[in-house]
Amino acid sequence: MTAKRVRVAKIGAAHGLRGEVRLFVDADDPLAVKKLGALEDESGARQFKIEALREANDHLLVRFDGVSDRTAAERLTNLDLYVSRDRLPRQKDKDRFYCADLVGLRVETVSGELLGKIVAVPNYGAGDLLEIAPEKGATFLLPFADPFVPTVDVEGGRVIVDPPAGMFDEAKPDT
Repeated sequence: MTAKRVRVAKIGAAHGLRGEVRLFVDADDPLAVKKLGALEDESGARQFKIEALREANDHLLVRFDGVSDRTAAERLTNLDLYVSRDRLPRQKDKDRFYCADLVGLRVETVSGELLGKIVAVPNYGAGDLLEIAPEKGATFLLPFADPFVPTVDVEGGRVIVDPPAGMFDEAKPDT
């Protein structure tokens, strides 16, 4: 399953008085966001053309066309930005993929047990996680790291995981 629109960045807080915002880009090369053209909000109704861009510590500082003061910049805080999937560079290496490509893939353990499907790939600041929805019950999170996710097979429509021991054990009452 391939997403039609892919989240590429999130706008952080306003910076300064002239309409700049902090921009957190979901890419190995954050500066490549300028090559994507206009970015859009989730609905696609609003477009944001990058007018100026510069590097900061762990983010970019960006001024969008039409955003010229702090008040306008503050209104954009926490806005996710997207592009159409066909505007992203094609991955030449089969072992490279976009996180959006993982949504919808089935999740199996190394022993072949079906755990569910990936419904999201959140990152709360400490690294990517796989949010997995089983057929029944609540979703759960698994760190998206080599020890827990040894195989990602986008073409095959599956991810193979090796969850920590005891992760799926029923809660046992204290004795």
